Amino acid sequence: MDDQLKDFIHYLLVEKGLAKNTIVSYERDLKSYLKYLRSEEKISSLENVQRMQIVQFLGFLKKQGKSSKTLARHIASLRAFHQFLLREKAVGHDPSVHIETPQMERSLPKVLNMQEVETLLDFPEIKDHFGLRDKAMLELLYATGIRVSELIGLNIGDVHLTMGFVRCIGKGNKERIVPIGRTASEALERYLNEGRRKFVSKKYKDEALFLNHHGKRLSRQGFWKILKRLAQEAGIEKELTPHTLRHSFATHLLENGADLRAVQEMLGHADISTTQIYTHVTKTRLKDVYSQYHPRA
Repeated sequence: MDDQLKDFIHYLLVEKGLAKNTIVSYERDLKSYLKYLRSEEKISSLENVQRMQIVQFLGFLKKQGKSSKTLARHIASLRAFHQFLLREKAVGHDPSVHIETPQMERSLPKVLNMQEVETLLDFPEIKDHFGLRDKAMLELLYATGIRVSELIGLNIGDVHLTMGFVRCIGKGNKERIVPIGRTASEALERYLNEGRRKFVSKKYKDEALFLNHHGKRLSRQGFWKILKRLAQEAGIEKELTPHTLRHSFATHLLENGADLRAVQEMLGHADISTTQIYTHVTKTRLKDVYSQYHPRA
């Protein structure tokens, strides 16, 4: 079963060209599935898996307190895996074919208001190369709405300051061009001129735009630690996620009258329904403003 999982992961990487984080998610879900089949169902061959074993596995996850979103993700992983096995004729049937995906409550993304964004973006002290880097990263994230994985994946050649845009590779290896505003361009230019060279290491010679103190490409975890520390020191009490600035970017654009299709393109969403969640956020914020300021609310 482990060899079949390796074949599937190789298929996702080479033939489907999925993003690294997506593949890691598939692998994690399927490893827990195979572990369950072995330990709880005493199954050693995927040919012997029936619909009931999958239902019981989902029940097992539910007892552990997994959310409907997590269950839906596991079901998607299982379906893709069993369909792959059937196509490759490694098994004679697909036991996941009639498994229903649970209804999910779609939670609204957490966003910062304009004052909180300005507080966070102005907080990094640009007295050294660390401050210049952190300032440039935050300004670029809010200016473009790119994902954190896209941010840390940028190389120097992906940023075109004179033209005012950044080229990034999103999910499914899809390339898109996103404009950069004046403030972010200035922060990036200063980081490139004064800060980045102090991170550069002769040992690694990394072309990454944002480097860590070893001179290597900054990791997602590294960025997340920086963001949490800056938010805490800046006194921002809202719960943050790595996508908070991305969510805030989209929400503030729509609040100020931006076209939904344009926001979809900048965010790199394949389906506009994914972008429409931000229209619900803006409606919720309007209600909050109304309740707070209208004399007869």
